[in-house]
Amino acid sequence: MENLLENLKTLLQKDERLVSNGELLKNKVIELAIKLDKDLIKLLLSDKKMKEVFFVDVDGVLIFDKDKFIQFVSNKQFLPDSYTAFKNKIGLIDERGDFISEKKEVVLSWPYKDCVLEGGMTKEDQKRDEIFWNETLAPDEISRLLDPKVFTNAKRIDAKGEHELDKFKTDENGDIKDNLIIKGNNLLVLHSLKKRFAGKVKLIYIDPPYNTGNDSFRYNDSFNHSTWLVFMKNRLEVAKNLLREDGVIFISIDDNEQAYLKVL
Repeated sequence: MENLLENLKTLLQKDERLVSNGELLKNKVIELAIKLDKDLIKLLLSDKKMKEVFFVDVDGVLIFDKDKFIQFVSNKQFLPDSYTAFKNKIGLIDERGDFISEKKEVVLSWPYKDCVLEGGMTKEDQKRDEIFWNETLAPDEISRLLDPKVFTNAKRIDAKGEHELDKFKTDENGDIKDNLIIKGNNLLVLHSLKKRFAGKVKLIYIDPPYNTGNDSFRYNDSFNHSTWLVFMKNRLEVAKNLLREDGVIFISIDDNEQAYLKVL
C-alpha cells in the first residue's frame, strides 16, 4: 500500500497543475478525475501499476475507474485507519445505502464486504486478530496475499505407501491427472491453483464452518457473523473461476448461516 501511494504521488507531481509549493493539490486531482481530464488519464496510463489498479480492460479497451481512483485518493489521507466504506451493520440496503425492510432490488450488505480476509480456520485461530484488506485501499497487500504460492513436501501415495514424487502424471494437453490432496489455507490454495485449473473443474463440494460457536470441532467455528460472510465471499469468488461452464458447486451448511449464504 505504501509503495502504491508513494508511486502515485510521484507520478502526479509530474503534472504542474497538481502541484503548489511542492505539495500535491488533492482537491485539484479529484476535480480533474471527475472531469475525466485527458492529460490526467494519460499520465496514469503511463505507469503499469496505475493501469492495473485504476483501469478495467473491456475487450481491449481500457476504462478509467473514476470512482475507485477518487476513493483511493480521498480515503488514504483523511481515513488512514478505515478499512471499509460500509456501515457497521448488516442488512438489506437500497442504492443510496439506506437500510430497508422490503424492496424488489436489494443487495446483501455487511461490514468489510469490500475486503479480502485470509481467515484462520484452525481452532487455535479463534482468538487471532483478523486483518481485513480493503480492495481499493490495500491492493499491494492483497496482491501479495493472493499471489500463487509454492507447494512443498509433495509425496506420492499408493497401496504400497508413501514415495518420493518425481513428477505429476499429465495427459497430452499437459493437464494433471493425479488425484491431489493439498493441506493449507484454502484461500491461498485456490488462488495458487487458479492459473492451471481455471475453467476445468466439474464439481466443487465444500464443507465450511457452520459458524455455530460449537467448541467440539477442531476447526474455527466461532467467526463474527460479518467475518464469516467475508470469509465465504472471498472463497466462493475464486472457486467459481475454477468451474467449467457446466460445472456445479455444492455447499454443506446448517440453518445458522444458510439464509445469508443463499443471498450471497
